Amino acid sequence: MITPSAYSLAGRTALITGGGTGIGLAIAKCLAACGAKVVLSGRREQPLQTAASEIGELASIQVMDVNDTAAAPALAATLREKHGPIGILVNNAGINMKKPFTETTEEEMLGVFQTNVMGGLALARALHPQLKESGDGSVVFISSMAALMGIPLVAAYSVAKSAVTGAVRAIAVEWGTDGIRVNAVAPGWIDTTMSRRAFEGDPTRKEKILTRTALRCLGDTEDVGWSVAYLCSPAAKFVTGTVIPVDGGASMGF
Repeated sequence: MITPSAYSLAGRTALITGGGTGIGLAIAKCLAACGAKVVLSGRREQPLQTAASEIGELASIQVMDVNDTAAAPALAATLREKHGPIGILVNNAGINMKKPFTETTEEEMLGVFQTNVMGGLALARALHPQLKESGDGSVVFISSMAALMGIPLVAAYSVAKSAVTGAVRAIAVEWGTDGIRVNAVAPGWIDTTMSRRAFEGDPTRKEKILTRTALRCLGDTEDVGWSVAYLCSPAAKFVTGTVIPVDGGASMGF
């Protein structure tokens, strides 16, 4: 029988990195709306507390830095002790850098790669036993349309997000027998504080972007959040190793 319960996350506990603002907060709200307990993580406590108060009793926080990959095993133990076993991991934390490739240093490339790729991989590896124990573990990486199409001035970011896409496929194959699904969502232009600031600096930029987007509009943060909620739910029990573009058709390249 097909019922709405296929989308229920009741009884699950999800860790969302970068969960205090923007897309990460929207993901947390959507998962909580489906019944999951959500642990919002980030480097600064105050934004996390504010975000958790918006969600209510299903939300808690964990101050952490995804760049500190050596701390991942100890962090996994702390998470289990404080919040119970983690059955859902959403690797959302990331950074971007707008700079011509010829001017981008190796140190800058590695910095972007560390946050966007290595931090999430270290967390996934450390949480593997808990994800396996859950019986229906789900890992969702937040990739980007920059991994699906060429975009100027963001080479470091594109390289990192392309690596995320490759990691999703490789890990999904390895962890399938453990009952863990691994997927990614690739957002396009989403209406966030960051994108609004970008448009303020170049009034014509938004119009140019919309003309290259099939749906002729920006996405909402909840568009990403509900896509993640689907991938974490029983409704997606036969979906793994895939990347879902949430970009209004921008990456189709017309």
